[in-house]
Amino acid sequence: MTKVEAIQKVMEDNNGSASLDVIYQNIDKYYPTAKDSNEWEAGIRGVLYREIRNNKRFKKIGLSIYALQDYKEEQKPHKEDTIRMHSYIEGICIELGNFKNFHTYTADPSALYRDNIHLQNIATIKEIPVFSYPEIIQEAKRIDVVWFNAKGLYFPQKVFEVVDSIGTLNGAFNRSLQLQNFRTDFFIVAPEQHRNKFNQTIYLEPYHNSMDKFKFINYDEIIELYENTAKANKIESKIFG
Repeated sequence: MTKVEAIQKVMEDNNGSASLDVIYQNIDKYYPTAKDSNEWEAGIRGVLYREIRNNKRFKKIGLSIYALQDYKEEQKPHKEDTIRMHSYIEGICIELGNFKNFHTYTADPSALYRDNIHLQNIATIKEIPVFSYPEIIQEAKRIDVVWFNAKGLYFPQKVFEVVDSIGTLNGAFNRSLQLQNFRTDFFIVAPEQHRNKFNQTIYLEPYHNSMDKFKFINYDEIIELYENTAKANKIESKIFG
């Protein structure tokens, strides 16, 4: 079996789609020597990208998910489905962080993102780095998505809390504030109807002194950013390889 055929088998096992992490973890089931070289991951990516450029067996869906050519992509969840929407937005935040060369962590690794992919299949860090005191680490572990710098010691650069219910807004603020002594930006990602509550809350103690670190992004904005980034990346890949 060739590497191309092995990648195809991994995707078939995963119902037609897979992240790079899923491919890395499972390819040696079908290509036992796949991991023998020091640059084995780059070799797999090279095969995958070549096939995509040539419009053969595979296609890229989104920023970091790959699928068989005849795979039908899952539709975006309805906004009324708060559980699915929550993990979908988390996945978007993780993929954008990966694309911007951050290391990414999520508090919800087992949550389903899209197209048979779970958040643990795209987050690059499985355990949160020990970057501070245990009490702070314990709270940071509960943040939906954290972007860490990729070079040097890991420190939180940006955090994203997905707020699908007003009742969870204060908890999102409080978890973020545990990182107020770091150079960290805080993003509350929520439906547009929660913006007024965000604006009211940010002026209250203890959040007021850190209000410059907080930003509100609605669901439509983060989805548009993701889709535009994925589209531009797809075009760039076709042109420059």
